[in-house]
Amino acid sequence: MSISITDCELGYDTHSIYRVDFFDDYIDTLVTHTPSKVKYWINKTRYLHRYRLHKLIVGLDVEWRPSFTRGVNNPVATLQLCVGHRCLIFQLLHTPGIPRCLFNFLADPDFTFVGVGIKDDVRKLCLEYGLAVAKYVDLRELEARRYGLSVQRRIGLKDMAADVLGQDFQKPKTITMSHWDKPSLSLEQIKYACIDAFVSFEIGRALGAAN
Repeated sequence: MSISITDCELGYDTHSIYRVDFFDDYIDTLVTHTPSKVKYWINKTRYLHRYRLHKLIVGLDVEWRPSFTRGVNNPVATLQLCVGHRCLIFQLLHTPGIPRCLFNFLADPDFTFVGVGIKDDVRKLCLEYGLAVAKYVDLRELEARRYGLSVQRRIGLKDMAADVLGQDFQKPKTITMSHWDKPSLSLEQIKYACIDAFVSFEIGRALGAAN
């Protein structure tokens, strides 16, 4: 199968680790609500990419429980970050605290955070958690600049991945609209969240987001 997820079954209360296989790639994925594990992921990311931190691209996405009540907008439940073959899914809604290193990571002007519709995601993170992203770019804007388009295409991540990366994958509505605020995410939710962040990173890299 081209896309699959494997639970490493560590048995910890603080975090879980999964391997997501996506065509010829793989993503080591950390799911956690624990501040110290977020700190570990960020510190390791900085170390692994220490020679090109000034041009670091980070795939960013968020998920929240959908609301069907007018005027009710649920807060961000998970923040996904992806650099290379490593993804973090931070369960913001269930964390006892947000580590300072995450504020610093998002606010680093040398890092370029990428995603489709990222402006709205960044806005929610700032309003709801005080997490400010210093430098970000919508992949649709990046595509328009790269190919000299006068108008940005109204296109989603799935279709952009097919066009830019040549990779077709599904984004089931049942997962998109699922309960992201649950303390324990399903394997399908984790796979979905991880792939969104990873594909955002790969498209950003292909389109030269850090240039």
